[in-house]
Amino acid sequence: MTLRRKDLIGLEDLSRREILSILDTAEAFRSVFDRPVRSVPIMRGKTVVNLFFEPSTRTRISFELAEKRLSADIVNFSASSSSLKKGETLRDTAQNIEAMKVDMIVMRHSSPGAAAYLANVLDASVINAGDGAHEHPTQGLLDIMTMRQRLGNLEGKKVTIIGDISHSRVARSNIYGLTTLGAEVTVCGPPTMVPGAMAKLGARVEHDLKSAVADADVLNILRIQLERQSQMVFPSNREYSLLFGVTEDVLRQTKPDCFVMHPGPMNRDVEISSEVADGPRQVILDQVTNGVAARMAVIYLLSGGDPGQLGAPAA
Repeated sequence: MTLRRKDLIGLEDLSRREILSILDTAEAFRSVFDRPVRSVPIMRGKTVVNLFFEPSTRTRISFELAEKRLSADIVNFSASSSSLKKGETLRDTAQNIEAMKVDMIVMRHSSPGAAAYLANVLDASVINAGDGAHEHPTQGLLDIMTMRQRLGNLEGKKVTIIGDISHSRVARSNIYGLTTLGAEVTVCGPPTMVPGAMAKLGARVEHDLKSAVADADVLNILRIQLERQSQMVFPSNREYSLLFGVTEDVLRQTKPDCFVMHPGPMNRDVEISSEVADGPRQVILDQVTNGVAARMAVIYLLSGGDPGQLGAPAA
């Protein structure tokens, strides 16, 4: 099915069919990467603007590659050299960009709700590439895509997300998408990072790492979000690592086929040990590769693309 919506702001309001349609389309695009020519002419003549107000490496490059592989025209916006520095509002900046006849805007912003705000004032499609601690929908999609490749149907599968849940947009998108697909999600970390109220999102809250990982099919380990914390929420990196860091000892307490994910960038030997990050049970680089395919799928479907034309199921 095509996405009957103009924008992708989050996974919270996506239906099961919509999520599966994006994932199936992403798998169809994933096969393109094995060809000698890794691009398709689907978006030729369309213009996408990457509007990033926060630093980014993986997400920005991933979106740029996705756009290039779809043959779109790309404009990269630098907030540091824009008229915003002269006092122009976000709305005026975006509407001036749209007036140049662009088709889609990919935006990362530090303020929750910024992408939804732009979507309401623009006719161009808006893709949320992360808004504060709200959502990061394409990261959620690529994470779920990676899990589905290993686990198949996610119904009843157990996913444990470990780390700074309260400040994480990735955690929220994972929880919304995974629970919609029938997975059981546990969130784990110190009480200052995983308040009990997180249960309202549909996840089980656990503060004991051993209990949280015991029956998990996958561990998704999150970076400590120091830049979003107004004060220190744990005494030291060393103490966090001792209590909640995922090490080889922790993995030995999991099921033999449990695998490890991390959205990056990693704080090695804080939330994840180097042995685990480089070990045989991690699929971290698979996530990076799948990110390009997932973003290709979102761009294609928001542009009115038909998954059936790619050989993807009609959902």
